[in-house]
Amino acid sequence: MAYKLNGKTLQADRGFTHDGVQYPRNWLVKSTQAEKDAIGITWEADPVRADDRFYWSGDVNNPKALEDKLETKEDGTPLYEQKWNPDTEQMEDTDVQVVTKGLKSNMIAQVKHTAGTLLAQTDWYVTRKVERNVDIPADVATKRAAVIAESERLETAITACTTVMLLIEIMNSQNWPE
Repeated sequence: MAYKLNGKTLQADRGFTHDGVQYPRNWLVKSTQAEKDAIGITWEADPVRADDRFYWSGDVNNPKALEDKLETKEDGTPLYEQKWNPDTEQMEDTDVQVVTKGLKSNMIAQVKHTAGTLLAQTDWYVTRKVERNVDIPADVATKRAAVIAESERLETAITACTTVMLLIEIMNSQNWPE
């Protein structure tokens, strides 16, 4: 945040000259808002930085790609992952094309990770059911079903998403069971 005068930023601890008048270094701190207004000093808040998860360099005008991108070489041919061939002692192309993951893939992976983490806490009930046929308590089964339902809801919404703003809304709407 900064004081501005005629488009220039003023330092709160430095003197400045305006219309032939020299103002002391503490004038901005000691003056009233009315005095600042009288000579045209305004207060400007710092710009709000966009969420770096969704925008490059926090710039709302530079959103990250929603969709995955198959990478290509400069000549337009596919770029493939490479692996070391000990026989030729060289890196060689595999048959797997390099893919840069888009926001949708990354957010779906995040949702799956969250669901997996929440389900892992009660996975032992499922194992016990399979191995020893001991029933899963109703509250545990209900919670697991709610986690799965929320994961499916989010994944479906993310897949259908068409803009970064909509994706942000979806991610902010997460409602995992307690």
